[in-house]
Amino acid sequence: MTFADHFSSLAKQYAEFRPTYPDALFSWLSDIAPHHALAWDCACGNGQASYGLAPFFDKVVATDASKDQLQLARQHSKIEYRLATAEHSGLPANSVDLVSVAQAVHWFDLDAFYKEVRRVTKPGSILVLWTYEFFSMEDKAIENHLRDFYENTLGPYWPAERSCVKNHYTTLPFPFVNEITPPHFQQTLSWSRHHLIGYLSSWSAVKKYKMTNGIDPVQELEKKLIPLWEDPQVSKSIVMPIHMRVARI
Repeated sequence: MTFADHFSSLAKQYAEFRPTYPDALFSWLSDIAPHHALAWDCACGNGQASYGLAPFFDKVVATDASKDQLQLARQHSKIEYRLATAEHSGLPANSVDLVSVAQAVHWFDLDAFYKEVRRVTKPGSILVLWTYEFFSMEDKAIENHLRDFYENTLGPYWPAERSCVKNHYTTLPFPFVNEITPPHFQQTLSWSRHHLIGYLSSWSAVKKYKMTNGIDPVQELEKKLIPLWEDPQVSKSIVMPIHMRVARI
């Protein structure tokens, strides 16, 4: 399979440190889905969104093109993990009630993916794409260091496809007439410095920076954070807004 593989080598960090999503988001998706027999969680990674969908659907088929990611996926009796690309799911035509893509659609061949969505979904089914870009913290001194790291240190190392994430998916091609305006959702997290550093280490731009320069930029950032966050196990509040595009197919 050919795909933009930015994360197979980071699968362990992804599984341990990537955030999950609020229950209210999945509850809302359940409310607007016409039926609840089958959800397809596309580019599921380790199943962060798949697990959230499982209580609301009879079955979740969770696909990813990275076997390394799938090997570390969180198991659930209602989730079936499959190795497949976004553009070739292997799902039967006219079988899916909801398609979700969390923090991944910007890597896809969008025309081919949207064609696959139209093929596999039932009339009236839901397509939901969501992303999160940056976060806010109560401790603004720490937030300022993180923002400088995100925008300046890593700025030249972000893949071009990620530009629509920075625009909160507003510039993402989305050729669906029946678009739905979603409520506002956000992830409210309580993370230790250790967890935050692990999360930052899962970023694609960090991987590229290390490959290019032979230096881990996260370690350099942590040196700046230690005076402001001395105990690596003490948790601080982090808020990540979620940005969504939703349509009825």
